[in-house]
Amino acid sequence: METGISVERAVALLRASVQPLGAETVSAPEALGRVLAEDVTAPLDQPPWPRSPLDGYALRATDSAGASRETPVTLPVWETLFAGSWPGGETPAGHAVRLTTGAPIPSGCDCVIRQEDTDGGTEQVRVFRSLETWDNYCFQGGDFRTGDVLLPAGTRLDGCAMGILAAAGLCRKELSLRVHRTPRCALICTGDELTERDSAVLPRGHIYSSNAALLEYRLRELGMELTVIYERFPDDAAALADTLRLACGTSDIVFTTGGVSVGARDILHEALPLLPAERVLWRVNLKPGSPLMYSTYEGVPILSLSGNPFAAAATFELFGRQLLAVLARREDLKPQAVRGTLREGFPKSGRRFVRGVFRDGVVTLPQGHSSGVLRSAAGTNCLAEIPAGVPSLPPGSEVTAYLL
Repeated sequence: METGISVERAVALLRASVQPLGAETVSAPEALGRVLAEDVTAPLDQPPWPRSPLDGYALRATDSAGASRETPVTLPVWETLFAGSWPGGETPAGHAVRLTTGAPIPSGCDCVIRQEDTDGGTEQVRVFRSLETWDNYCFQGGDFRTGDVLLPAGTRLDGCAMGILAAAGLCRKELSLRVHRTPRCALICTGDELTERDSAVLPRGHIYSSNAALLEYRLRELGMELTVIYERFPDDAAALADTLRLACGTSDIVFTTGGVSVGARDILHEALPLLPAERVLWRVNLKPGSPLMYSTYEGVPILSLSGNPFAAAATFELFGRQLLAVLARREDLKPQAVRGTLREGFPKSGRRFVRGVFRDGVVTLPQGHSSGVLRSAAGTNCLAEIPAGVPSLPPGSEVTAYLL
């Protein structure tokens, strides 16, 4: 077990210890947020036929030669087409077809003039400008063609990707997609002092289990599945070992809070050997959350966070998301690093990750940075890194911020 290591070394150890999860087949509408395990190819052309990008008239470019407002060209209107209708046949030379945006362009026409460049006639139309072949002409398959790779393996299916699938007719309920599994997560919050969030009575000496709510909803916010949630687990090492064993059997990753420091009730040190789990690291050179512990049991990662609320939140963002990124094949889950300048200074030394608001290249720090204080994290969107080796940072200092 490595101890007293850097953040970078800890991240490397965590990522090297896990492998991406396998793939599964789900119905297309249920695939939102998942990562494709194989390429998806187009079964049709899009658009399926030439279409108009605007309201106007389809015609042959040669029939508009020399047209201007001073010398308009007059053409009979052969037919009118709306989006969703279909041409009656090929448009004869010397005629125009009135159409709306999205309507099919009939055979025989090779351009579209916008309505504003005509008199808007319905029986015949005066054309006020000449066009070139293929002006304002959306070709069949202009977006994609049959057999094209629509979305390659590794694509995360966000709203835009789902729209692309729908455009190809691939978002139907009866169709399925091969996607990587979403990590199934277990959450165990230890501490005799904890009380479940639904309890209307808070006994003396107890606190509500805010870590359970914070991490549960954060995991759901990131698209994870929750299999086991213990808002309050007693400080009993043997019972915890049994529960960890069960959780590892039904989950892809286990998160715990509390019990990782050096006090008499810090039971993870006793419970993990009882599994027995392989302890990979303990204590990382950062604040808050330095007692971070990481273990594996039969290949399942167990990330044990501090019981202090903000310490648990910060170390989950810095380390838990790295594990989830590998398991889910979603590198977007890693915190994104950006550079910014501090609006206010920061008076303390040592490598720290403090709550902040990043906006327009400036990092604003709220009041209240204790690891036991959670309220001041409301509305923040980053962790600002205070580097080691400096006694304090004055206003205007450049820092790295990790977006949440």
